[in-house]
Amino acid sequence: MSLEAIAGVAHEPPGTPTGAVVLTHGAGGSRDAPMLVRVCDEWARRGFLAVRFNLPYRRRRPKGPPSGSAAADQAGVVEAVDLVRGMLADVPVLAGGHSYGGRMTSMAVADGLAVDVLTLFSYPLHPPGKPERLRTQHLPDIAVPTVFTHGTSDPFGTIDELRSAAALLAGPSAVVEVTGARHDLGSKTLDVPALAVDAALSFLA
Repeated sequence: MSLEAIAGVAHEPPGTPTGAVVLTHGAGGSRDAPMLVRVCDEWARRGFLAVRFNLPYRRRRPKGPPSGSAAADQAGVVEAVDLVRGMLADVPVLAGGHSYGGRMTSMAVADGLAVDVLTLFSYPLHPPGKPERLRTQHLPDIAVPTVFTHGTSDPFGTIDELRSAAALLAGPSAVVEVTGARHDLGSKTLDVPALAVDAALSFLA
């Protein structure tokens, strides 16, 4: 089955996939964001088919911020998960993304999209410098296990704010702290993809 419809790129494991993970990008990025590539490589090493894809607004134009409706981007997440789920039968499917992409995925899951684990990188809790504008209204509607991988210097939310948000979820959650990292989750000392994958796999065990 072709991934062209979602502008997707597959990272295939050496053998038969034991599961699948579907990830998308932040507001200014694309499926080719270096962090997404590294995380998908890590999932493939662990035996999963990992797919990184472009949200609908990014398929329309190669650069720039999200355009159109958030509902359309959430529908794009559903389309991607359904497509990948159709490629593999009876395996766990995880979904998530970086920043805006993670938020769109979490909103799709809150609205009924079925996944086994939600994996969110640098969840944008609020705009930088505006902690009163929380983006948490839908979180109580999420019952699936959720992993938040977050830098301790992320201007879109502190670790304490993130833990408070995670407590709103109806299901279990884990917070992977990346010491010193900002919104891009860059770290010279920690293997961020490995930590995030470990946390997600612990929910599947």
